Amino acid sequence: MALSEREQLLQVLKGELAFLEGGAYRPPMSWRPILIFEDSPICKSVPQSSCSEVRCALLRFVPAKEREAQTPCRYIVLNSKGETVDSLYRTGTNEELQTAVRNWLQTSIKQLEC
Repeated sequence: MALSEREQLLQVLKGELAFLEGGAYRPPMSWRPILIFEDSPICKSVPQSSCSEVRCALLRFVPAKEREAQTPCRYIVLNSKGETVDSLYRTGTNEELQTAVRNWLQTSIKQLEC
């Protein structure tokens, strides 16, 4: 039996929350940081493809004016302050970014479950 679009989205968001809570975004010992959403299982981007071409599940949360950006998921508004992954990369700490993303994921999951 095929899952509804809502159920699929719930699975994607719950998977991302598990990925985050499992410590996957902790600062690595590698040469480059792990990027929120972009380096997780949620990102189905193929090199040389845009997010809209691969129909990313997160695209529905991106403001319309940012959907053509190279990495639109960085512009999802995470909280009432208007913070995004992009703005927190520039002004916040890794802990602040992860907290904002965790809270956004939990809130989005709760809204979909109602």
